[in-house]
Amino acid sequence: MADVEHTIGLLLGTEDDWPRAYEALLRRLGVVTGPDGRTHRAVTERVTIEPFNLRDKPRHDLVIDRLAYWYYHPREWLKKISLMDDVYLLNSPFTFQSMEKHAAYCAMMRLGLKVPETVLVPYKNPLDNSRYAYTSARYNKEFDLDATAERVGYPLYMKPYDGGAWVGVSKIRNSDELHAAYDASGERLMHLQAAVEGYDVFARSLTIGPETMVMKFRPEQPMHSRYEVDHGFLTADVGQEVVTISRLVNAFFRWEFNSCESLVRGTEVHPIDYANACPDVAITSLHYYFPWAMSALLRWTVFCVVTGRKATLDTDTARYFAIGDDPSMSYEDKLGEYRRLADEYFETERYEEFCDKHMGNVDAIVYDWVTSDEFRSLLRETVRATYPVHEHEKFLGHFGGLIDAWVRDHS
Repeated sequence: MADVEHTIGLLLGTEDDWPRAYEALLRRLGVVTGPDGRTHRAVTERVTIEPFNLRDKPRHDLVIDRLAYWYYHPREWLKKISLMDDVYLLNSPFTFQSMEKHAAYCAMMRLGLKVPETVLVPYKNPLDNSRYAYTSARYNKEFDLDATAERVGYPLYMKPYDGGAWVGVSKIRNSDELHAAYDASGERLMHLQAAVEGYDVFARSLTIGPETMVMKFRPEQPMHSRYEVDHGFLTADVGQEVVTISRLVNAFFRWEFNSCESLVRGTEVHPIDYANACPDVAITSLHYYFPWAMSALLRWTVFCVVTGRKATLDTDTARYFAIGDDPSMSYEDKLGEYRRLADEYFETERYEEFCDKHMGNVDAIVYDWVTSDEFRSLLRETVRATYPVHEHEKFLGHFGGLIDAWVRDHS
């Protein structure tokens, strides 16, 4: 019997594949002996949305949130349990609410990252608010949209300042497309961002705690084919830069379950999107990389609850800006310092020691689970719930083959 039991809350939307996978792996992990010499067991509970008293004590030690970025009620519950009860949250609801895409661009530009030229333009249509309409009529300065776009340079992208899932993103090649997209934006606030033309590869890095998987991403493909299984598509130096940028973003904003998109042209890494409150971890997207994601999520959450890791709500922006503002430091030197700060925030060395000593069996547990009937049942049910009947056989073969490749590579 475990001396200590920890409850991990899952705050979910429509997804059911990875939560079932995570729950199954946590059960298989069972008891972990912590550095304190006691045994620990973590159990999950799917969080329901209901009225809550601000003085209620939550049952959870940690919550994995996949919903609150989009909905106010669960977001306010997360704020409450974070501020009042010290419940550990993988992603800070405070920075995701206040810093979205726009402020993330601003911060990373100041830190010297190679973010493409970006301009925020006013609303096409005033918000449906009488006070704002009055203010807009008096104070919104007329501007030349064409001239603004020319300064950014064609081709460019128009994209929501706080968007997600590629909604509202348009590639703009000329003035006609510019005005059509701006007219369609309505009450959405939009960025114009220079395209990185002629890039060699689109890299998408998923970071969970201090672990990062960099994947070759093909946005022009349908979702089931966007992540290409390729282990050598970046040089070692560029790969390390992508990893460092991903962990820098997460440590800076206190995000521990987030993805980062970067365009690599030659040896230049241009991060273009790195505020993803609900990064894609669907089995029908990640396929080959899905077992890694579940392993990393299992390790990081168990490490947090067993060691009693404390959430850090305040952000040490001044420490990062002191590096970014130092004209005597090269870009490479700054990256090195950012990586040091990220490792400090994530307690990377302590985490690796903990995993080696107390969770060395995770890889074997995940391998046994992926090769089990339980996993194949999950894959079948997910495919049947995701695709129309006439495509079931095709996609069962597609994803089954990719998982078989993972099994061969890890046997």
